[in-house]
Amino acid sequence: MATQLKKIWQFLQKDVRELWQPTEAAEFGAEVSKAVLEFAIAVGLLVAPPVAAVAAGLSFVGIATRGIKLYREKVNKQPTLEEFVAIASPLAYLESLNELAQTNDLLKQIGTISISEPIKQQMEKLREFHLDENLAKNALQCFPKSELAQVLNQLFSTQLQQAGIDKNHAQILTAWVAWGTPKYLKPATAEIPDSVKQLAEVYLTGQQPDKYDSIDAYLKQRIATKPLETVFDETFIFQDIYVPLKARRLDGNGKPYEEEPIDLETWAKEMLDKPDKVMFIQGGPGRGKSVFCRMFADWVRQHLHPIWTPILIRLRDIRTLENSLEATWRTQLQNLDFVNSDAGWLTDKNTRFLFLLDGFDELLMAGRAGGGLKEFLQQIADFQRNYNQPPAVGHRVLITGRPLALQGIERLMPSNLERVEIELMDDSIQQQWFRQWSAQVGESESLEFQSFLQNPSCPDRVKQLAREPLLLYLLARMHRDKNLNVQMFEAVSGAGAKIRVYEQSVNWVLEKQRQNENFRLTGLSTEDLRRILQEAALCVVQSGGESAKITMLEDRLNRLLAKLIEQAKNTAGEKAINNALAAFYLQPCEGDRGGAVEFTHKSFGEFLFAQLLKESLEEWTETDRRRGYKLKDEDLYKEIYDLLGYGGLTPEIVEYLMALLDASAEFKPVELFQRLEDFYLQWCEGEFIDQETETLPQKKVQQLKKYWQDSNIRLGQRQVDIYAGLNGMILLLELNRYAQSKDDLKDKIAFHPCGEKDSDSFDELRLHRIISYSNCIGIEDFSVIVGPFLNSANLYGVILYGVNLNGVNLNSANIIDSTLYGVNLNGADLNGANLDGVSLTGANFNGIDLKNITWDEDTK
Repeated sequence: MATQLKKIWQFLQKDVRELWQPTEAAEFGAEVSKAVLEFAIAVGLLVAPPVAAVAAGLSFVGIATRGIKLYREKVNKQPTLEEFVAIASPLAYLESLNELAQTNDLLKQIGTISISEPIKQQMEKLREFHLDENLAKNALQCFPKSELAQVLNQLFSTQLQQAGIDKNHAQILTAWVAWGTPKYLKPATAEIPDSVKQLAEVYLTGQQPDKYDSIDAYLKQRIATKPLETVFDETFIFQDIYVPLKARRLDGNGKPYEEEPIDLETWAKEMLDKPDKVMFIQGGPGRGKSVFCRMFADWVRQHLHPIWTPILIRLRDIRTLENSLEATWRTQLQNLDFVNSDAGWLTDKNTRFLFLLDGFDELLMAGRAGGGLKEFLQQIADFQRNYNQPPAVGHRVLITGRPLALQGIERLMPSNLERVEIELMDDSIQQQWFRQWSAQVGESESLEFQSFLQNPSCPDRVKQLAREPLLLYLLARMHRDKNLNVQMFEAVSGAGAKIRVYEQSVNWVLEKQRQNENFRLTGLSTEDLRRILQEAALCVVQSGGESAKITMLEDRLNRLLAKLIEQAKNTAGEKAINNALAAFYLQPCEGDRGGAVEFTHKSFGEFLFAQLLKESLEEWTETDRRRGYKLKDEDLYKEIYDLLGYGGLTPEIVEYLMALLDASAEFKPVELFQRLEDFYLQWCEGEFIDQETETLPQKKVQQLKKYWQDSNIRLGQRQVDIYAGLNGMILLLELNRYAQSKDDLKDKIAFHPCGEKDSDSFDELRLHRIISYSNCIGIEDFSVIVGPFLNSANLYGVILYGVNLNGVNLNSANIIDSTLYGVNLNGADLNGANLDGVSLTGANFNGIDLKNITWDEDTK
């Protein structure tokens, strides 16, 4: 027999005070929100006039259970299954709404809602609803899809829209309230007779977990935990020392607007209301991009879910770029039930996602230097456009990355991109960080560290570093551990100060391990351990992403450091090496099942790889009085392919490398330049790849392919050969620039990619052939890999036909009397370049500032 809801609810309207008592607010939880009260009025559980009076004391926690108990007392009989559902379900719906209203900012903003005609119609529809046994069963088995839920949703949605909330937002909110209702129905079964209780529990227990359960579990396990993770090996967590940062808006060319910096979090929140925009947050190493992602994702979970459901993806974890972004997400998130079990997870209007893509510069190497980046950017543009056109679901995308990741591809960026760049900490933000630090280490230590930075003898470069979040933490840590003093920065400028901070951090790790009993049992030295970390860094760089297989590291240690493996065969030794890899820098790769490690921060890996390169470059110039160079040419070339045969040298790695070399007494720039130039000239002639016997590129490919079985990166002899040559060219360009700043080296080192004009070695087409060769693996490769290092290059008299130099850095380059027919210079930096006598017919100068370029009447 069907039960009409309004007849069942009459007993509740007689005296609302019997359903809860004002004193119960403290006992049962937080006060009810205005949105919940307004819905309670519409349902008929409250009368409008008393709302203001009772709101301060009401609690909806446990109201479904109390409603059943009150019904039994008032009518003096046990409820049937239909009566139980008729009473408990709306109250449980209210309880679910109340829980959501405690965190959702949109619901918190709702004020008084007048009872309009549409709301009256929905109220009447609900009260006239007839609930029979079959409909009651449906409500218990799957409440969100039940007929009763639909009527409640329609009423609440109508109220929300009248309160000014968008229809799509209202639909999402009601869907999530309905999903949360069953967990409040279950406790209410304790107040019904056993015969009905058993039946109700069977129906409730029969509910199958759905995608809402999966999303809820993901948010609790993968998003809510992010701010609670420890900072490196500290006892405190990210939440303890995080401070909001400021950013500056950028125009389409990446230039900052002439306006005051803005709060980064505020900007991101405001951008959520702009459906046509892709958010891009850029910043240098250690500026706080990844920490912002983890903190903002959790803020969205706490305050905006389910209007926005954050999905945090580290782009370093993407091993395969599929044909569409949807396919990439499905592959990357396949372990999540709400993705794997629902083909329409992206088109369901009851869920809307904010994808936070962290580390644009950490995509696989094939993506960074080849067509992958272009494809990925286009996929993002298509995704944003497709899901924000009617009927719009409204997903959003936020990307982070280093500015240099965009080198040469600005023109390919989506037209709907909104870019900001993270600013250095200003005084107010830095002071806020000091207060956070004080809470962790004590006020006295924090004040002493601040005094160190304010000391007139503290170098300005160090004070500047202390405005970058990562380096501020490292400096503070060094000071706390009594490893920071002014003397260590004497006669250090530029990148040298940053190098000292990283060196001290590495030394701290090595010293910590040296004191470990297991480590002492191995007989390994701290220098052996340093080499292990450096080899791990090389493995990461050459793995095409930001992590490396343990087997690859073991293989290199077997070949290069056999002594270490032999000494570490005992259990204690293995444990010591594992501890070394885990300490401060390396950690198991998130979600990797094949035994891989990654650096906790990309900068550590880059610095350690630069250290390894520096030591190798010095070894290449060691001499024996009788036999000349200790490392013969064939062994030198083998090492070049081993170290530089895959993975472009990034500007960060090169900056560290040159600072390390400059501070080293073992650095022999002239000899190093001569050996590298000999390699370069032979490489230009194809001597290494054209050999009849097994080639060096072949050997390197065979080594790398063993560890890339799960990757779709194209890897062959050409890729290895091109990277070795281009990386060698980068080192020559840097040595040339270094020499020009030293009076004693200016006349001894001069690198001309095509040879010196009017000399026997001059070949005006050599650079053209290099660029064309690089195009074999990617039309953007030369621009992306070598482009950042062409500033001050000697390109006098070169001939280039139709090549792509998009976005390259030709600042102060000498291009006199060159031929640049049809060359694409879109977005290139030609500031201070000399173009006297250059032929520029058909060249693309789009996006170039021509103000500071030198040319004469012969330039055409």
